[in-house]
Amino acid sequence: MPEQSKTISAASGSRSTMTGFLPHLPLPGTIPDNQVGIADMADAFGVTHRTLHFYEEKGLLTADRMGPMRVYGLEDIRRMTIINACREIDMPIADIQDLMESLSATANQQEAAQIFESALHARKRELVAQQSILRRQMQRISELLESAAEGDAQNLAVLRPIHLSPIETKCIEFMAEGYPANRIAVMMDMDLTAVLTLESDIVRKFNGHNRFQAVAKAVLMGFISAD
Repeated sequence: MPEQSKTISAASGSRSTMTGFLPHLPLPGTIPDNQVGIADMADAFGVTHRTLHFYEEKGLLTADRMGPMRVYGLEDIRRMTIINACREIDMPIADIQDLMESLSATANQQEAAQIFESALHARKRELVAQQSILRRQMQRISELLESAAEGDAQNLAVLRPIHLSPIETKCIEFMAEGYPANRIAVMMDMDLTAVLTLESDIVRKFNGHNRFQAVAKAVLMGFISAD
């Protein structure tokens, strides 16, 4: 029976006969349809030797030994074709193991084709769900970026009409240097109450809650140097 799968390798490396059928998938054009070494197998499917070893450890693939070298027969190549196709659509290893186990219990070629088709549809539904999630996430990112841009525009709109008198400009420069109100009063030869009133007006003009916010906005708008 040429369509029937001959064996499955256990994780321990022992070979136990498990009959079943495999769906038809085209083999790589560069691989012979008889026994091939591990290097040819890896090259044909674009994987590493370690990947093939990993599939053997997971019971997905088998290999005979020719001396110290691993060799793969036609059924092994056909199994690898299915495994590789599943990995190309990022099907989890556990799902591939379940698929291959189901295929090993099939009674005919039609049943194998139906099982494989069902597995592909299931994976397609998963990818569609992931795609929907990604679209929502991308939309949310766009909304957040748009909201941030609008917020920046509103802040700049609030700051644009600000006009400072020469005395206010001098006062906020001292504020930016970290001088307290009583020190500014001395340096500007003003009464402390007048300086506090001046600072309060400056904070209000910059729509701030305190002198630190007023200074930060003044720097942002270029009223004072950031250096």
